[in-house]
Amino acid sequence: MPESTQMVGRVSALLRALAATESDGLTTTEVARATGLPRPTVHRLLESLAEEGMVDRDGRTGRWFLGPELYVLGARAASRFAVTDEAASAVRRLAEATGESAFFSVRRGDETVVLLRQDGSFPIRSFVLYEGARFPLGVVSAGIVLLAYLSEHEIADYLARADLTQAWGETHSEAAIRERIRLTRERGWSLNPGLVVEGSWGMAAAVFDGDGSPRWALTLTGVQGRFVPDRQAELGHLLLAEAHHLSRALS
Repeated sequence: MPESTQMVGRVSALLRALAATESDGLTTTEVARATGLPRPTVHRLLESLAEEGMVDRDGRTGRWFLGPELYVLGARAASRFAVTDEAASAVRRLAEATGESAFFSVRRGDETVVLLRQDGSFPIRSFVLYEGARFPLGVVSAGIVLLAYLSEHEIADYLARADLTQAWGETHSEAAIRERIRLTRERGWSLNPGLVVEGSWGMAAAVFDGDGSPRWALTLTGVQGRFVPDRQAELGHLLLAEAHHLSRALS
């Protein structure tokens, strides 16, 4: 058997072993036992897969789980997927109720990735977001709200290693981002007032997993005139209601 084919078989075996477990995950030794592969080989492969986001390791327990990149790929490939089934209904309701474009995004490491889009009835739209679009945490409304609800340690660690001003300008300095974090926590939802593309505004609410971690976001985007202060309160209420419902459903 060619070495490349053998490697694919080994990686597939690792992923299937993790997929077959309950929510507790597996240790490296347990993965080796389940696959029949040597433990050093399993450890090396798992570490490589983790770098690509295909698997994830709990820093406290050392146990391995399927990673977020597999979810992103699965959501793009499948017409129906466990999480996006629930999310699609929320996105549709938001688009119908507001007339704006609604989105569902997932956190993937230091990025947000758009999984779903549903356009509303209003004829003028923003095309900053689209299915598959990726942005760093702290950029666009989904990235702002997901960053805002991480722990203080995680926020500080991220801002220490991420230089967003180089790609996104001074409106994404650490001071500016921390002020948006403060406002997001105060209101419950985030606001992107045309920071990526002038005139294209967005608002987002975080969707939490069963552990209370911000994993996904619901977003509404549109032109500036549709996001006047009085309407922001209305849209924020709708976003938070759908995000709360979706958090409960997904947890």
